[in-house]
Amino acid sequence: MSFDELLDQAGGLGRFQIFQLVLFCVINLLTYPHIVLENFTAAIPDHRCWVQILDNDTVSGNVTRTLSQDALLRISIPLDSNLKPEKCHRFIHPQWHLLHLNETVANKTEPDTEPCVDGWVYDRSYFPSTIITEWDLVCESQSLKSVVQTLFMTGSLLGSLIYSLLSDRFGRKVVYLWCLLQLGILDTAAAFAPTFLIYCILRFWAGLNFHFLHSVGIVLMMSSYSIGQMFLGGLAFAIRSWHTIHLAVSVPLLVLLLPSRKLVESFRWLIVRNQLEKGVKELRRVAHINGKKNAEETLTIEFVKSTIQKELDAVQVKPSVFQLFHAPKALNVIRCLFSFHFRFSNAVSFYGLILNLQHLGSNIFLFQVLFGAITLTARIVSLWTLNYMGRRTNQILFSFLAGVSILVNTFLPQGITSSYLSDATKMSLKVKGFLQLI
Repeated sequence: MSFDELLDQAGGLGRFQIFQLVLFCVINLLTYPHIVLENFTAAIPDHRCWVQILDNDTVSGNVTRTLSQDALLRISIPLDSNLKPEKCHRFIHPQWHLLHLNETVANKTEPDTEPCVDGWVYDRSYFPSTIITEWDLVCESQSLKSVVQTLFMTGSLLGSLIYSLLSDRFGRKVVYLWCLLQLGILDTAAAFAPTFLIYCILRFWAGLNFHFLHSVGIVLMMSSYSIGQMFLGGLAFAIRSWHTIHLAVSVPLLVLLLPSRKLVESFRWLIVRNQLEKGVKELRRVAHINGKKNAEETLTIEFVKSTIQKELDAVQVKPSVFQLFHAPKALNVIRCLFSFHFRFSNAVSFYGLILNLQHLGSNIFLFQVLFGAITLTARIVSLWTLNYMGRRTNQILFSFLAGVSILVNTFLPQGITSSYLSDATKMSLKVKGFLQLI
């Protein structure tokens, strides 16, 4: 009897497996939005410099009261190359002559400008508040938005290394629950961060836990990540405040800790750690939940030990990573390097798109939902084509299509995409290469 057949004794697809699948699906749905939160919590609204005669309610005068808001804006803020008000500069002094556009002013020099020394005025019709408006992350500080995303991804990288080692030592279940608890607490606390530095620290710390939650659940349910993307788009459309969005995707994780305690530890890991008795106890618990009668009598330690004797013998052999470099296994090294390059290329392309939705167009809520729908469709299509073409042909075909689509979009003139293409058309160009980036 093999190891898989032993698991059938505890119930192949019973109530416990269904519960575990649904639980992982719900957790994945709520954890994935944390990686793309900055699409909405760090959205950059339209902004301009604060000017006294336009934004100070205490300023009064016959002249300013007779002028419209547009006129006051024209004499206070210079225009950019697109004839729109500058976002990062203002005139040092009001340029009254700009109100008389029909008059020719001879030898008029370019008016002096200065940065927004008194702060900015934001368009809050789309987002009432983001971390951008909270800490004025615009103009010279605009690059700090990317710092937040970089810190989260760096934390995810370090967390994958740290918690993988800890899970080998202490088990996946306890580390999984610990990461889930931390992610819920940290991103809840991030909603109340008093300074940008503390917010960055909390997001970095949250990133440490994300990858382990992602890697454990990815085996069971990939489609829930796509549903999570669509869920975040709808949630952000309904809730525009960045504080509330953080709370809405973080607090439910703390609630899910209660049913997550019913998860069982990996039986294979318990064997590796020479905890056969505990492994048998977990098998009996699963069998009991699945309605298997007399589990204590059938799943005895002697029976289980005799069934998985080959696995127990294999545990005694401690392989080394350096065995990959032995001559007969040199091909494994090439495969590892190729897989690393392939996954790296996919990750850069995927996150390069999904983390910068605001650059695709104005309706980022719709884009978020569409990306989720596209990734869900792509996963279904890839499974279907896999049965007909095989893994190698399937991967080569979609990788080629992804690369060609990205290259074509790269060389499209910026003027064409901005002047003649609608948001939906630009979106379609972006997502043609998305099928293999999943």
